[in-house]
Amino acid sequence: MIQLRNFLEQKGFYRIILKRLKSGHYTFSAKVNNVSGVFILDTGASNSCIGFVYDSYFNLNNEESKIKAAGAGALNMETALAKNNLLVIGNWKLKKMDFILMDLSHVNEALKESNEFPIHGIIGADFLKQTRAVIDYGKNCFYII
Repeated sequence: MIQLRNFLEQKGFYRIILKRLKSGHYTFSAKVNNVSGVFILDTGASNSCIGFVYDSYFNLNNEESKIKAAGAGALNMETALAKNNLLVIGNWKLKKMDFILMDLSHVNEALKESNEFPIHGIIGADFLKQTRAVIDYGKNCFYII
């Protein structure tokens, strides 16, 4: 029987290793606009986001947004939009990645309570759908095309 990895790689998918945290989250490293960061992979997040405090770190061009965000116990959070960013994961690239900018301090506080390092952002369902992602929880990795 053909293994999932072999099947997906034969179809052109790119494999990305995930790190499972004590908190149960899965993280991976990526570059946004050629700057390295750590991101949570979150199938429950509708949009990919970066913390407001990292907008200059990643050289993001922000636009105002009237959209209020909610998630992980926080409601009515202010947001901004950062369009057309370069996202690089290993040797894989996406030239026009959009992010919602929002306060992620509640996420990083929860990680701190689990003795984990803070994250820069969250990669959500918008990215997962666009890249036809396949997550292999058994092997702690995911595949994108």
